[in-house]
Amino acid sequence: MASASEIIHDKAHLSNILDASINIGLTALLVISCLVIVKPFVPLLVWGMIIAIASYPRFEKLKNLLGGRGGWAAAIWSLLLLLILILPVFLFARGVVESGQILIARIHDGTLSVPPPPAGIETWPLIGAPLSRIWTAASADLSKLLIKFAPEIKSIIPVILSASAGVGFTVMQFFLAILVSGALLANAPAVAKLTRALCIRIFGEKGPEYQQLVGSTVRSVTFGILGVALIQSVFAAAGFVLVGIPGAGAWSVIFLVAALLQVAVLVLIPAVVYMFATASSTKAVIFLVWCMFVAVMDNVLKPILLGRGAVVPIMVVFLGAIGGFVALGIIGLFLGAIVLSVGYKLLLAWIGGRSEERLQA
Repeated sequence: MASASEIIHDKAHLSNILDASINIGLTALLVISCLVIVKPFVPLLVWGMIIAIASYPRFEKLKNLLGGRGGWAAAIWSLLLLLILILPVFLFARGVVESGQILIARIHDGTLSVPPPPAGIETWPLIGAPLSRIWTAASADLSKLLIKFAPEIKSIIPVILSASAGVGFTVMQFFLAILVSGALLANAPAVAKLTRALCIRIFGEKGPEYQQLVGSTVRSVTFGILGVALIQSVFAAAGFVLVGIPGAGAWSVIFLVAALLQVAVLVLIPAVVYMFATASSTKAVIFLVWCMFVAVMDNVLKPILLGRGAVVPIMVVFLGAIGGFVALGIIGLFLGAIVLSVGYKLLLAWIGGRSEERLQA
């Protein structure tokens, strides 16, 4: 039989196990509850941190110009970012309204018509023949063509409305994210200290290195993908305005979104086709050359800006950004690049550690 001391020891051991289980369960319940409560704000907080990290070097310059006044610098910087956000939204809205007004006026006047397709369009590869048939039918009798495709047009309207609501929600989310980034920048020293402590807690003595890796990756993606898309969009918008394409503001914003998705050429193609159908050959050819210049611009700028300040190979950042976008959407541009870059560094550390163990053996 077990002695009294052994029985007391077993009871104490069971009591400790029970207490530990209860504590673990309560901790898990608390963590899950916090995650459920914070879940709606996670995208907002993530975007706020991304904006703050990407803009921190320029914020520091502004802060130094203001004599180290972090609060004023954060307020001014947030205002500048909001203006940058509002301007393309305003251009897009104005372009859509102007295009809609012109379209409605032509429908009421009965002057809405489509010019005949340019000669030789049917010889274009893949899209030439079907595009020529639809274009010819539209130029001959637009109302008949609209009636023919009325069911398809009606089914697209809910998709357009849903997309418009999604765009409005995204704009509001970015608006709030800029305010969050301003609050983070205003308390930059405390935030940097907290993130450094968190990285040390996760990665040990290499924590500061991984903290720097996250910051450099976010800035590389910002300048290498978002920056290149903005530069391309400025040049594309200049071309749209100079040749007089209707709704140039809306086209410019659509081009910006397409450039972020790495499919900007798909927006330039219909613009070029429109110019060849409505403008003189000389003007259309000049616009075509300009669009080709805009299309290949990212091939030169992306390797330069994407690798700027990166501590991992450019290809790792690029593959992470594109793969993250496919998996998670626009925010995946950053999260994918960060995760793949951290994984790459951990892989190198693991390989290096295994090599040292074999050499010592």
